[in-house]
Amino acid sequence: QVQLVESGGGLVQAGGSLRLSCGASGGTFTSYKMGWFRQAPGKEREFVASISRTGGNTNYVDSVKGRFTISRDNAENMVYLQMNSLKPEDTAVYYCAAKRTLVPTSTSFLVEPDYWGQGTQVTVSS
Repeated sequence: QVQLVESGGGLVQAGGSLRLSCGASGGTFTSYKMGWFRQAPGKEREFVASISRTGGNTNYVDSVKGRFTISRDNAENMVYLQMNSLKPEDTAVYYCAAKRTLVPTSTSFLVEPDYWGQGTQVTVSS
């Protein structure tokens, strides 16, 4: 059983930056590709970004490309989401997710993740 705990959310003005962190415990971190998802009020949860087991491959939803960067530290069992040039439409609860994979380069989250964090609120004011 893997536990995921997010932190780093908060209130920021449009154009500002936040860095989300997700700590993993209870499993072999390098067995999992990691992802970030978000859910805005009244909307379905959507994929934001993912990173392969080794960290060498990443994937982003089009709306955050060039603004967000996902990274991981396998020595510390951490995954990060650096969010720059934030917009009011980025306001959502952000969730960390883990999916076990045998493919080192895979970043796909088409299949439901194995584990979810509890979420952290990001609010961007205009």
